[in-house]
Amino acid sequence: MSVICVTNQDLAAAAMWWFLGTGSVVLGLLTTPAFSLQPHTHDSSFSPDITLSVTRQNISVGGAFKVTTLVNGSLPGPTLRIPEDKTVWIRVYNDITDDNVTMHWHGMTQAAYPFSDGTPFASQWPIPPLHFFDYEVKAPKGSAGTYYYHSHAGFQANSAAGPLIVEDAGCLPFEKDGDRIIFLQEFWNRTDKAVEEGLESVPFNWTGEPNGWLINGKSISNDDNARDASTKALSIIQVEPQKKYRLRIIGATSLSLALLGFEDHGNLEIIEADAQYTEAHAVDLIQIASGQRYSAVLQTKSCTELQKTGRLDYYLQVESRDRPHIVTNYAVLRYADTCQFKGNSSSRVSTAKNPEKTPMRLPPTINGYLDYTLRPLHPINVPTAAEVTRRVVMNVQFVQGKYLLWHINNNSWTEDESFPAPITSPRVPYLVSLYLNQTAYLPNYDEAVRNGGLDPQTQTYPAKMGEIIEIVFQQYGGYSPSSGGVNGVLDTHPWHGHGLHHYDMGGGDGAWDPEVVEQKLRGTSPILRDTTVLYRYKPTTKPGQKQGWRVWRIRVDQPGVWMLHCHTLQHMIMGMQTVWVHGDGADIMKVPKLDVMSYLTYGGDVYGNTTHAPKVLHFDEIL
Repeated sequence: MSVICVTNQDLAAAAMWWFLGTGSVVLGLLTTPAFSLQPHTHDSSFSPDITLSVTRQNISVGGAFKVTTLVNGSLPGPTLRIPEDKTVWIRVYNDITDDNVTMHWHGMTQAAYPFSDGTPFASQWPIPPLHFFDYEVKAPKGSAGTYYYHSHAGFQANSAAGPLIVEDAGCLPFEKDGDRIIFLQEFWNRTDKAVEEGLESVPFNWTGEPNGWLINGKSISNDDNARDASTKALSIIQVEPQKKYRLRIIGATSLSLALLGFEDHGNLEIIEADAQYTEAHAVDLIQIASGQRYSAVLQTKSCTELQKTGRLDYYLQVESRDRPHIVTNYAVLRYADTCQFKGNSSSRVSTAKNPEKTPMRLPPTINGYLDYTLRPLHPINVPTAAEVTRRVVMNVQFVQGKYLLWHINNNSWTEDESFPAPITSPRVPYLVSLYLNQTAYLPNYDEAVRNGGLDPQTQTYPAKMGEIIEIVFQQYGGYSPSSGGVNGVLDTHPWHGHGLHHYDMGGGDGAWDPEVVEQKLRGTSPILRDTTVLYRYKPTTKPGQKQGWRVWRIRVDQPGVWMLHCHTLQHMIMGMQTVWVHGDGADIMKVPKLDVMSYLTYGGDVYGNTTHAPKVLHFDEIL
């Protein structure tokens, strides 16, 4: 069993990390004058710490064959484990012949490495076909926890994703005997390109509900064409009796809110949310949205308890919520037979088929799941309402015209410049544009403030360093100029912020009211998150009526170009994304333009291929 020990120095380091956002070292870096860097040639003498290859392959998933985007040929991609406080170079090969790729390190702030956030047309050019890019990644001290990586291009994140674990540098703040990953994905029996084209087409072609859940890459599809018995299998989670396991549950999903539980095991304790340790909080079920991560400690049964039930296998049941119909899949929690059962063969279940009878009756959507209940393990400096310097209200609405789009403050954004809809789609990444022509592309802060936060010229949300901004997400009933259609339609949205964690101030039904926010916050201790949910609370309402809100507070201390978007992949393609620019030109462009020229061209010298060794800046040399 892992030893539990936390020193005063550990507490101070963790508190300082969460107070500053990415640590005092990085902030020191970002307040120094411009620093010139010399490029390094990453030829055969350079060995990346990790190598990832993104491909497209025709594989069998849950019994059905489909062309799928993969990382290192597996679904999910390999588990990456990196230490705190060490620069890690991750080489990503785009081995697809006809599509771009990026890789995003979900939940990690990349302020010190401005071109390594993996957001195409925001912070970097995408990796061209048959090229590679070396990402510079560093997890600051105190940032240990559960993350994941995924492509940020089109619908690729549906399958091109894998766990990313930042290992604790010292003693853990809880006891455990083992560590298990539960990686949740969904799958459709159609290609990424077919999904993207359908969402951007006239007439609109919706993806429909998924053909099933993938639990650690395995499933039994509900597709009638799922006839390959070799991949129709339930994932197995191996445990031993009378042990404590840290379950790292990762919501790498595309569309659905997931509700899951373990058959006859209602003894879970949440101890981490989005890579922040929390005080232990008892739950019976886990509800998790796309982009979220939870760690829960599971206390397994004793030999005596197992002998009473006469079983060594129990089902993990996963169901979708806030969707037109429920999609259900299973995995198996399998105990090692260390109790020396007699005749235990009957206590095993088949992993080649689903249970004949549904093991659990899971409740409806748990609106506001864990809101106002989780408390940070270490003190954090939560901004009060009096400290807020500015408020930005993000009005969210489903709008039907010629195209079906999700609007945020009457604007939609996508990286796909071929989408012919009336939508913001940059031809050059914003960070690149700032380097090429700061005068034209640095957003006008004053104009943005007068326009509710959005600069009308650059279609970005600027923020000044040192600001404390309250961001309010307010959903409205959908609008269609004709009767029917999307009029009044609502949906559930997991909002994710790049570049920094936000203080999650909770949410509620109906219309946002600042007095209600403060009432709900009394006696609570908000935690830092990077993905939280704007719930719909009901499927429909009147067109244009306010229905469901969420509030964040952020300290603007990480200069850079950062995405803030709904993490539902379909909604992202349909425009539910925003770009934020934190800091002015001097804050963001610490390295001179002349030094970063190789980053400013699509397929430039910073991208390698079979005939060209990339010329790469090592941003950690500024430290």
